[in-house]
Amino acid sequence: MKKVIFTTEAPSPIGPYSQAILKGNTLYTSGQIALDPTSDELVTDSIEKETEQVMLNLKAVLAAANMTFENVVKTSIFIMDMNDFAAINQVYGSFLNEKTAPARETVQVACLPKNVNVEISMIAVL
Repeated sequence: MKKVIFTTEAPSPIGPYSQAILKGNTLYTSGQIALDPTSDELVTDSIEKETEQVMLNLKAVLAAANMTFENVVKTSIFIMDMNDFAAINQVYGSFLNEKTAPARETVQVACLPKNVNVEISMIAVL
């Protein structure tokens, strides 16, 4: 049986999907973008602030499933411009323990929802 995970501490889905699904001990998050859940405004002041909001949204979704970044085993990062990789990576890394960091791929894409610069999804295990 799967369990839908939802928290008001992260942006509400803007389509037919869930913030995350818990199946057994494994959590699959949907991609998060830099929507501030308190205002529904995009955070696009800088790529660093945008990435920070994405990570805060993911932190909230993980917390709703009683997990933390320590539970994350796989991350997918989608970015509009590979030239932003170093800045995104620095902010992303500030949320994780480098010694237990998850597996990851980073892919440059042609377009992301709401024309954001970064979207991140995660898989976590209890």
